[in-house]
Amino acid sequence: MKQSNKTIGIAAHVDAGKTTFSEQLLYHTKSIKQRGRVDHKDSFLDTHAIEKERGITVFADQGTFSYNGSTYYLIDTPGHVDFSPEMERSIQVMDYAIVILSAVEGVEGHTETVWQLLQKHRVPVFFFINKIDRVGADPERVINDIKHNLTPDVFDITSELLDGSLSEELIELIAEKDEELLDAFMEGKNDQAYWRAAMQKLIQSNQLFPCASGSALQDMGIKEFLEKVDLLTETRYSKEEAFSGRVYKIRHDENGMRITFIKALSGTLQVRDEVAYEKNGELYEEKITQIRAYNGSTFKNVNEGSGGELFAVTGLSSASIGDGLGTLKESRSYELLPTLKSKVVFEPSVHPKEGIKLFRLLDAEDPSLHVTWEERTQELHIHVMGAIQLEVLEKLIKERFNINVQFEEPEILYKESIQNTVMGYGHFEPLKHYAEVHLKIEAAERNNGITFENACHADDLSVGYQNLVRQHIFEKPHHGLLTGSPITDIKVTLCTGRAHNKHTSGGDFREATYRALRQGLEKAKNIVLEPYYDFKIKVDIDQMGRVLADVQSAHGRFDSPVTTENKAIITGKVPVATFMTYGSTLASFTHGKGAMSLLFGGYERCHNEEKVIERIRYNKEADPEYSSSSVFCAKGQGYTVPWKEAEEKMHCL
Repeated sequence: MKQSNKTIGIAAHVDAGKTTFSEQLLYHTKSIKQRGRVDHKDSFLDTHAIEKERGITVFADQGTFSYNGSTYYLIDTPGHVDFSPEMERSIQVMDYAIVILSAVEGVEGHTETVWQLLQKHRVPVFFFINKIDRVGADPERVINDIKHNLTPDVFDITSELLDGSLSEELIELIAEKDEELLDAFMEGKNDQAYWRAAMQKLIQSNQLFPCASGSALQDMGIKEFLEKVDLLTETRYSKEEAFSGRVYKIRHDENGMRITFIKALSGTLQVRDEVAYEKNGELYEEKITQIRAYNGSTFKNVNEGSGGELFAVTGLSSASIGDGLGTLKESRSYELLPTLKSKVVFEPSVHPKEGIKLFRLLDAEDPSLHVTWEERTQELHIHVMGAIQLEVLEKLIKERFNINVQFEEPEILYKESIQNTVMGYGHFEPLKHYAEVHLKIEAAERNNGITFENACHADDLSVGYQNLVRQHIFEKPHHGLLTGSPITDIKVTLCTGRAHNKHTSGGDFREATYRALRQGLEKAKNIVLEPYYDFKIKVDIDQMGRVLADVQSAHGRFDSPVTTENKAIITGKVPVATFMTYGSTLASFTHGKGAMSLLFGGYERCHNEEKVIERIRYNKEADPEYSSSSVFCAKGQGYTVPWKEAEEKMHCL
């Protein structure tokens, strides 16, 4: 019997029954002694008081069980859209995913988001149609729903593999996927092990998606489904190679100790080993002081963790979620980004510095919060997905830190960019300091962020100083001129620069780089960008006209609608600002029968730019973090030169 480590993620739209399903798997494999229930507030994987109280999964917690010689790591992910970044962070370490659908509701809005993310990260998927005991349940209709909305390559295995063998119909489906398999089928090859291995490969390569049905609450079909998942999944992790792993979660214990959760991809990591990783171009090497094997909220200390295992370590002070460790160098970026921001309001007894410190802990655990202290306004801001997330955060902060916070009404997160190409010049030379930077700033393709190119010769500026300029471009978001929002979608090229052998010191190039960037923006055609949704709406045909009119009045655009039987499917793009509350409108006029999925669709030109600029009232001259002026020195004294006149005085021209 082949032993292996398998990480299985459970994902679904909220209320499809993920947590109950996970409880059953843990119970059947004797990992837990009794099954909990979400409605009884005693489920094993919803360990936080907030989760028990609200009856929803907020944090991606893991359980462990053994089955047929393999060790399974089970990750129960949040199903509510407000906590989808937590779900996406878990996806990066899954070997396989089980997507749960309700036999009554079928494919719902968030199911499509989950599916698209799993496809993006190339995670093989099994479907489980849950709640077949409910009135109105129709598994066959749900399978058709999957075929129309997610993938045509779904196959019902509820009645398959009962004795380990595949039916003629399933073998034929497998054979159609590959020429070699088709030849074997035509020749009458009847070796069940051969066809099971072929099916395993097709599942692994995302060409076939098995589906079964049952009821987690009534414990119908769960054990049989587990047997099939075990039979059809395979992982190969090597312990012999050098250690590599990825950080997928960060938590802090009650003493504030940082706990880093890792998926080992190869090799073995032991207590007291040193682990190398890169952050912002800097190499860290830190000693592992403890390795913990978690099951729910409990853990035991172990001496090592090997390829394919999930475990947590202490000793890593700076590794972030998504970072590669050991021989794995690349870091992961995420697609589900918040489009709203909210101001944090502390109670009077909390000193802002103490409050910021606590929010920095939360920021490490959930990087999508993007906690920012704005010196200019003396305000703390966080990025969020929606109002439910803010409610949960309020309770979480009270529970963990025993302080009361409130959040102001969330606002749209705007960005800025430019439409042309400009040169930016920055010079910083107060007495006994010296740095000059020349940057070419160009408009770049939408949703590509900031890119950097180095065209500076080492004869003009040493490689060390060139790297400093690059570091300062990426070290934090830079404010645009129109609303003070972060600038994006630009290409910055370092053309040349100058340092002084004696007087250049650490922060001089930061000052010169910031001033060069700002001076370039002053000359550019600046624009405001706003977040958009990619939407998909399914309604009855007679409701299609209403939806199209609503999308137009929300300043969105749509593709040609697709009609099937008596339904219309409308896709397109629409600003978040005008559409974030449309779900309740749709539910109202379709009497709850309309379906909608909203995915973050990137940033585009703001539909009401002038109004936004007027409302935000950003004063570029009063921003203490940025200046477009340069500082020169004459007669032993520094003096300021406004951006319009600075170019004439540059030393490198």
